[in-house]
Amino acid sequence: MARIFITGSAAGLGLGAALTLLDEGHDVVLHARTAERAQALGGLADRAASVVVGDLSSGEETRSLAEQVNRIGRMDALIHNAGTYLEPARGTTPEGHARTLAVNTLAPYLLTALIEGPSRLIFLSSGLHRSGGGSLEDIDWTRRRWNASQAYAESKLYVTALALAAARRWPGVLSNAVDPGWVPTKMGGPGAPDDLAMGHLTQTWLATSLDPAALTSGGYWHHRTLRTPAAEAQDPGLQDRLLARLGELTGITLF
Repeated sequence: MARIFITGSAAGLGLGAALTLLDEGHDVVLHARTAERAQALGGLADRAASVVVGDLSSGEETRSLAEQVNRIGRMDALIHNAGTYLEPARGTTPEGHARTLAVNTLAPYLLTALIEGPSRLIFLSSGLHRSGGGSLEDIDWTRRRWNASQAYAESKLYVTALALAAARRWPGVLSNAVDPGWVPTKMGGPGAPDDLAMGHLTQTWLATSLDPAALTSGGYWHHRTLRTPAAEAQDPGLQDRLLARLGELTGITLF
């Protein structure tokens, strides 16, 4: 059985993935943003290998989260599930970053760099990443007028590019991006038309399955079907420029 860490696993898609993996007999490390949310997990926490706590909008807490995970032991897979959507204002993290960028892009970057040894990486993307555009001039929204939907789309383009960059730069690691669809979570809303179960079953499949298709890297998946991501996400030049920019913003070099 595998040991898997899932960010944002106190609710929504992350919780669904955790329940599926626990039912399959895997060791799951749960993540909650606050101690109060961790306590609300109740009996689920007793089934988990551990519960770690940290706010991904904070660089300091994200680093602490990585330390907590590393103390537990090596993870076989890391599912970057946590995300935020349509922040009404730019928001300011303790480090001064836009909250959308911090949670959706900087946190997966930091955790990928700091958590030791996972052989499988799964990054949650979105079909909206195709609206992100390829400019990296102001990824932290320090000069532009805030646009919540554009900031979200860009953050998902960046995390998709990050997944594909990891696949290219780490041939020994399986790294994939997943579009879960527009599913009826708290983020997606009750009227979302996509299948909630399929929204998380692709993640769990990529994290643990021995199916030959799940043992590939560099894919962009929707409901266990390969799709073609935006051309910008596939561009090695943009990937490398993005990695350099994320390194500047976090002070951590990934590759």
